[in-house]
Amino acid sequence: MRTGVVFLLLLVLVGGAGYVGWVLVQRSEPVALPETTGSFQVGRRTYEWTDTPRRDPYSNGPRRLAVWLWYPVAKDTTGRHVQYAPDDWSGLHLKAPISVFQGPFDTLQDRALDRVAVAPGRFPVVVLMPGMGLSAPMYAALAEDLASHGYLVAGVTPTYSANLTVLGGQTVESKPDANPPNLGESTEGAMQVGDHLVGVWAADARFAAGMVAKELPNSVETAVGASYVGHSFGGAASLEACRLDARCAAAVDLDGMQFGDVVTKGVKAPIMLLGADDSCITSVCGPDAKDGQDRNRALSLLKASTGTAWCATVPGTRHFNFTDYGVYYLAYPLRRFLPLGKADPRHALTITNGYLNTFLSHAIYKTAAPGAPVCKS
Repeated sequence: MRTGVVFLLLLVLVGGAGYVGWVLVQRSEPVALPETTGSFQVGRRTYEWTDTPRRDPYSNGPRRLAVWLWYPVAKDTTGRHVQYAPDDWSGLHLKAPISVFQGPFDTLQDRALDRVAVAPGRFPVVVLMPGMGLSAPMYAALAEDLASHGYLVAGVTPTYSANLTVLGGQTVESKPDANPPNLGESTEGAMQVGDHLVGVWAADARFAAGMVAKELPNSVETAVGASYVGHSFGGAASLEACRLDARCAAAVDLDGMQFGDVVTKGVKAPIMLLGADDSCITSVCGPDAKDGQDRNRALSLLKASTGTAWCATVPGTRHFNFTDYGVYYLAYPLRRFLPLGKADPRHALTITNGYLNTFLSHAIYKTAAPGAPVCKS
């Protein structure tokens, strides 16, 4: 019996070591962001902007933000491709020991060109807000596809809410007040915290929209206002920013429970709510939803909104299918424990990009309406 137990242990150890070795080989293979579907190439620049009049509620100084800008570039432009997560931004990678099951960022090939000229013409501004704890760089697949269709996409990383941002060459980590651990709970206290925090994020989004116009005055389409797109808590912030922005062209919430005054006051501009299989943020619960606490807020939002609203569930998805985790190399068992659905991750991003581009084009340019059904309140 003892011999058998030892033999089984040896098999487990050898098998485990062999699997880890296989993973190390697989994770070293290059992986590319999805090809963009628009007619432009894409450029990327990074900024650090200070909202001087606004005091940061989580520090002693004015509000400072790291903003990544993806933008359309003429097809014949050449240049150096950007690093997906340069310098201290590489800290967005998962930490050891689980990091062995995620592909390194330096093997992730980014299609954007580094700081090249913006394509001639004027383009609408889209502000992209991440999920709570996440950072704007982790949405490059969505941002670059939007930019290829002729949008100036400003990805905002909300300082102290993101697990990591980089300002002044220094990493800045989250703070509990700005990244509350109880945000996903259905308690009254958690809702009040979210309702307050979403106002900070909405102010970040609106500030970024204004700064793009100042930074690129000859490239911004001034005939229309900014549009706001966000994932998770960033989706709630996008809706709230749109409510507060009298010139808002459109807003998109990607699988985010709604917070703030927008829940009861609604939005005047067109909106789109895209949910995962396990959520109810569209007011209709997906097939895998187990807790419908987000449904009532969505119903209230839709009832109060006066603009047309479109709702859809992206089949086979869970919460992280709207992020670049759908692109990263993720080995078992890591992938199983992340909120990724059974749909092919790249296909899920393709569907999401299709919805985004069709909806924004309709809202801004009055092209054909999205294929998603109009929401029912």
